[in-house]
Amino acid sequence: MVAPRPGSVVQIQSYKHNGQIHRIWENSLVLKGTETIVIGANDKTQVMESDGRTWTTREPAISYFHAEYWFNIIGMIRNDGIYYYCNVSSPFVYDGEALKYIDYDLDVKVYPDMTYDLLDEDEYDEHKIQMNYPQVLDRILYNNVEYLLRFIRQRQGPFSPDFVDQWYERYLTYR
Repeated sequence: MVAPRPGSVVQIQSYKHNGQIHRIWENSLVLKGTETIVIGANDKTQVMESDGRTWTTREPAISYFHAEYWFNIIGMIRNDGIYYYCNVSSPFVYDGEALKYIDYDLDVKVYPDMTYDLLDEDEYDEHKIQMNYPQVLDRILYNNVEYLLRFIRQRQGPFSPDFVDQWYERYLTYR
């Protein structure tokens, strides 16, 4: 697999299990790019939804993608602290065109005090039937929710105290 170069700008494409595009983030600056991990940053980037609607992100964000974990993490830098939005998803692939993953609906929202909520279980259950997710996929996804919650509780990886701040400082050197 090819890896995006630090300093390059990539598009992030989110798909659904049936292959349909879900969401596209237009510009993310790659801060670290390997075959295993991509760390990116964006601020006020345009996002296009599957129905063609567009919106712009409101705050700087650091995104973390891993080729082995079935989730990705976005740390949003707000005035009252760092909020995390975690998508339960396939591991990412980068094909030279864009960073791509399949979004599996389940999300975890993490607040600055590190409390969290598991979101969209009803949407997941609906899509699991609609798109015929295999039972093994269901097990993989829920196992990865447990890994993710362990990362949050133990303040590992992107949830470690200085992770987002350090990568945001790096992002500012590119601006």
